[in-house]
Amino acid sequence: MKRTICFNLMVLIFLTFFVSSLLSEEGMLPLSEIHKLDLKSKGFLLDAKELYNPDGVSLIDGIINLSGCTASFVSKEGLMLTNYHCAFRAIQSVTTKEQDYMQNGFSALDRTEEVQAKGYTVRINESYKDVSKEVLSVVNKKMTYAQRTRAIEKKMKEIEVRIEKKNPGKRAEVAEMFAGKTYVLFVSRYLKDVRLVYAPPRSIGEYGGEIDNWMWPRHTGDFAFMRAYVAPDGSTADYSPDNVPFHPKRFLKVAPQGVKTEDFVFILGYPGHTHRHKTSYFLSFEEEVRMPYVVGLYSWMIDLKEKMSEQDRSITIKLAPSLKGLWNTMKRYNGQLKGLKGLKLAKKREEQEKALQKFIDSDPKLKKKYSSLLEKIKKVYDEKRKNAAYELTLTYLLSGRRSSTLLGTAFTVVEASIERKKKDTERESDYMDRNFDRTKKWMMLGLGNYYEPADKAVLKELLMRAVSFKGEHQIPAVTNLIKDKNPEKAIDAFLEKAYKETTLSDSKVVTGLFNKTTQQLEAMDDPFIVLARSFYPTYLKQKEYQKQQKGILDELSAQLIDVKKQFIGKEFIPDANSTLRLTFGRIRGYSPRDAVYMHPFTTLAGVIEKNSGIHPFNVPQKLMNLSRTKDFGPFKHPELKDVPVCMLYNMDTTGGNSGSPVLNAKGELVGLNFDRVFEATINDYAWDEAYSRSIGVDIRYILWFLQKFSGADYLLKEMEVK
Repeated sequence: MKRTICFNLMVLIFLTFFVSSLLSEEGMLPLSEIHKLDLKSKGFLLDAKELYNPDGVSLIDGIINLSGCTASFVSKEGLMLTNYHCAFRAIQSVTTKEQDYMQNGFSALDRTEEVQAKGYTVRINESYKDVSKEVLSVVNKKMTYAQRTRAIEKKMKEIEVRIEKKNPGKRAEVAEMFAGKTYVLFVSRYLKDVRLVYAPPRSIGEYGGEIDNWMWPRHTGDFAFMRAYVAPDGSTADYSPDNVPFHPKRFLKVAPQGVKTEDFVFILGYPGHTHRHKTSYFLSFEEEVRMPYVVGLYSWMIDLKEKMSEQDRSITIKLAPSLKGLWNTMKRYNGQLKGLKGLKLAKKREEQEKALQKFIDSDPKLKKKYSSLLEKIKKVYDEKRKNAAYELTLTYLLSGRRSSTLLGTAFTVVEASIERKKKDTERESDYMDRNFDRTKKWMMLGLGNYYEPADKAVLKELLMRAVSFKGEHQIPAVTNLIKDKNPEKAIDAFLEKAYKETTLSDSKVVTGLFNKTTQQLEAMDDPFIVLARSFYPTYLKQKEYQKQQKGILDELSAQLIDVKKQFIGKEFIPDANSTLRLTFGRIRGYSPRDAVYMHPFTTLAGVIEKNSGIHPFNVPQKLMNLSRTKDFGPFKHPELKDVPVCMLYNMDTTGGNSGSPVLNAKGELVGLNFDRVFEATINDYAWDEAYSRSIGVDIRYILWFLQKFSGADYLLKEMEVK
C-alpha cells in the first residue's frame, strides 16, 4: 500500500512539474499549432488566418529569417527592421579608420547610397509539410547507427534538392522537430541581395556594451535597417546595381503610440535551439563538461583579443565581430551555468526520470520495450564525457569560425576537394551545390577580418591543448609537429615558419584553391594545407563516431518522446530548432530577488543617468542636448513623461529571436526583441514566468531617434508613420 502511495505521489510530482513546463513552452508554438489555439482568449485581436494563411496573405509574410536572426518588412519597398547586432557584420565590413561607420553610424539618404551586406540572405516562409514518413522510410534494422544517421541526412537532402529544382528562387529545408521521429519540410522565398540602409552609432546600438549585455535595466538602441533586392523581373538574384527593391506580400504596420504595462504582446520569429525535452544526463554534461570548457577557452580568447584591440583602431575594427560573438556566448553560458546550478535543474529532471522509470516498470508491455531506455541514454553521455576535451579541442582546431582562420580555411579547401567528388546528396551539407557558394562567401568574409598575431596565438593555444592527449585520443597531426623535447618550443617553431610561408591570407589565392583537385592539393607545400591534410584522417574517424552517437541518441530520443506522451496522456511541443514559432505574453516587470522589483520600461533619462563619457557609456552630445530640451514629440510615454527606451515582457524567446518584431494585439509593431535578462539565459533549458523576461527596444525610441537625432524622416515616411 505504501509503495503504491509513493509511486502515485512521484507520478503526481512529475506530472505537475512536466505539465507546468509544457504550458510555459507554449511560447515556442510551431506553425502547425497556431490554428489549434483559441487566440481571442489569449489576448489576440486577430484570428489564426491573419497570423498564418497558407492560401493567402498573413502576418507571417512580413516576417524574415535574416541569416540566423529575425527581421520584419516595414515598408512596401523591402525595408527591413532588425537588431544592430544582427546587422553588425555588415556595418563592420564597410568600416575603415577613415570612414568609421561603427563609431559614427550609417545612413543612406537614397537607394544609391545603400551598401551591399555581403553574406546576408533573406528567407520568407511560404509553406510547411510533414515529411516524417518519407524521411524515415530509408531506415532499416540492419543498419549501423552511423548508417542510419547518414541515410536520414541523405533523404533530407534529396527532398530539399528536389523541391528547389521544382521551385527556382525558393529555399527548402527539412527540419528535425523531434529527433529521430518527426521531420517537417519548410519552403521559403529566398533573396540574396541585402543592403545596409541605416545604423545608429555604436554608442547607441551597443550602449552599455558587455557590462549591460543580458542585464536589466537596459538602455540599448539595438536596431538597424536593411533592404532586400531582387532582379528587375522580380526573381531572386545576387547583388547587382541593376536590382530593384523587393515588394513583400505584407509589411508590418508601425504603432507609434507603443504599449503600456500589462498590454498583450506577441512575437513571430525564428528562435534557435532549446533543450527542454533532453534528459538529466544531457543537462549534467552541459553543466559540468561542455559549457565550462567553452567559457574557459572564450575567456582566454577575449582577454587576448581585447588587449590587441587597444593597439590600433584598424585592429579594433578587424577583431570586433569575433569579440562580439565571444563575449555574447561567454556571458550567456555563465548565466546558464548559474541557472542550472541554482535551480538544480539536472537533479529535478533526474527525479522526473525516476517517476517515468517507475511508470515504465509498472506495466509489463512498457517494461519490455522501454525498461533500459534511460540507462542506454546515460551510457551515451558517459561516453561523451570521456571524449569531451578531445572532441571540443578538435572541433575548435578545425572550424576556423572562432579559432584559427588560416587552419579553418585550409581545412575547408581540403575537405571541399574530397566532398565535391561525391554525388551531391552524399556530400556534407556545406559542399552541396545549393550551399557551396555560400560556404565560400562566408570563408572570404572571415579572411577579411584576419589578423595574424591573434590567429597565431589562438592556434598555439589549441595545439598546446591537443599535445596533452594520449592513447586513443592522440592526434598524429599534432604529435608529428613535436620534433623537440619541449612541445611549446616545437610548436612555436612550426607556427613561425608556417605563418611566414603560407599564402592563405590572400583571398585570391584561396579562391583559386577551390578549383584544385585533391591530388593537386596533396602536391602543395603550403604549411596550412599540409597540416589540414594531416588532420583529415582524425577528423573522418571522429565524424563517423559522432554520426554513430547521433544515430543512437535519435532512436532513443524518439522512444523517450513516445513513452512520455503515454505517461502524461497528451501531445507536447517540440524544442525550438530555428523554424518559425509564435510566442505571446504581457509587458511585465519581475522581481529577481528579495525586495527588488524591475519595472518594465527604461527611459531616455536613464540613458543620460548612466553616461560616463567613457565606452560603453558614452552618450553622444547631441542626444544629451535633446534630452535636456525634452524634445520628445509624439513619442513620449504618457505615464513616464519621457521617451521609453527598452521594455520587458514575459514571452518565451531564445537565440535567433534577435530582431523579432514585438507586436500588439492587433499585429502592429511596438518594439524589437534583442535580448533576455540574465536570469532568463536558462530559457534554453527551462522557462518560468517568475524570472523569464525578454528585452526589446521600444518602437517610440527607434522613431524618436530616427527623427530627432538622425533627421531620418525619410524612413518614417517610408514606414508610413505620421
